[in-house]
Amino acid sequence: MPDDLLRYVIGPTPASWWWMWLSLLLVAVLAGWYVAVILWTRAPELRHVPHVVERVQAALVRRRFATAVRRVGERYRAGELGGAQAGAALSATLRDFLTAATGARAQYMQLGDMADGEVARAAPLLARINDVQFNAHSAEDVADLSGATEELILTWT
Repeated sequence: MPDDLLRYVIGPTPASWWWMWLSLLLVAVLAGWYVAVILWTRAPELRHVPHVVERVQAALVRRRFATAVRRVGERYRAGELGGAQAGAALSATLRDFLTAATGARAQYMQLGDMADGEVARAAPLLARINDVQFNAHSAEDVADLSGATEELILTWT
């Protein structure tokens, strides 16, 4: 039998090994997609975030807002911001932090409402910040308020 006819006897060439790895990768991606969709679309009462993740997330939020407050203080000390502008920036940043940390809509709350709610610890500091923001003859020091705001944010529980 001639050698050129032997290729018809042994069958097709085997598939390359990388097809197997590609198929396994696609199956893993598909399974991950289904898990993500199921977890994302669960009812809110069934969404349970592990305690460790909550603590890490809270620490990251505190650090992000403390950095923003520190930058406002640095800009004030550098002369880029006036007292009223720095007070407005501190107030907005602190209110945004309170909203992120507690879920209370602190951006829209009056100081009297804050004193009665879950953000009561921040009400005296916000009163001092408001004094700087709205009183041109305020005796409050913006640099001290920046430090106090940063400390409040970092120690918030």
